[in-house]
Amino acid sequence: MNPIILRLSVAALAPLAILRPDAGHCQTTPAAATAPADIIQLPHISIEAVGKGPAVFLIPGLASPRAVWNGVVPDLARTHRVYLVQVNGFGGDDPRENTKPGLLDGIAADLNGYIVANHIKDPAIAGHSMGGLLAMMMGARYPQSTGRVLVVDSLPFFSLLFGLEATVDSARPFAEQARARTLATPQPTAPVTTDPGGIWSITPEGRIKVANWAAKADPRVSAQAVYEAMTTDIRPELGKITAKPFTVLYATGAGPKATQLWEAGYAGSPAKLVPIADSWHFIMLDQPAAFAKALNDFLDAR
Repeated sequence: MNPIILRLSVAALAPLAILRPDAGHCQTTPAAATAPADIIQLPHISIEAVGKGPAVFLIPGLASPRAVWNGVVPDLARTHRVYLVQVNGFGGDDPRENTKPGLLDGIAADLNGYIVANHIKDPAIAGHSMGGLLAMMMGARYPQSTGRVLVVDSLPFFSLLFGLEATVDSARPFAEQARARTLATPQPTAPVTTDPGGIWSITPEGRIKVANWAAKADPRVSAQAVYEAMTTDIRPELGKITAKPFTVLYATGAGPKATQLWEAGYAGSPAKLVPIADSWHFIMLDQPAAFAKALNDFLDAR
């Protein structure tokens, strides 16, 4: 495999493999946190709302909590009603329905149900990594509940990271291996305080933050999520996304190969691709100013 593509694939799936030299060899499940009273709990997700104005839903990625968006929420909430989504089982939450097949479909259905029940008009749906895949699922399958779509460093078919010729059928064995490996990976026994390496972020501080986020995720939910992300190909449905704008931010830390991969993944789709320089997978950590500007540009676009 091309080493650049391999590094890209590691970036997308990295939160699955938090290995610490001092980690125990027995798997543990994070204790379930009790949601505060101001957080709405649904079968597959919870939602916290802040601010007033046009609606924006922010969906974090694989094994990530809603805290991923902390850098933009204070300013965004001055002008928008911000709905911070968290997948049940991530951030220490009770997994509820998310250890079963149908996790991604269930999350999208929860989002649509919440939007419809609360009469939220034309919300922007923004997602990072797996959250970006969910944003595209919303745009394609629930267009009446999706006003605009922002995808942050995510492909419409994750398994393209392993080769542009990948199909759902060819990806399935690797997805099964990834699910099994996730379940077998030892959980850290203490907070991560030293750089774990990897290319989730360009800084040691960013990599440590991501590692600690991932360490709080329930392995059963991470395992099911990675399997479904690797075997969901939304490319045939991209033409159904009528939301405007439909913007895709992608990190260019891997150089020209990143651009080639993202352009191939979105070829023939209505998506507008926006490169973010000097960043790896967690763009909001690596280039917070550039990310905030891109987010504002997306929300201000007409």
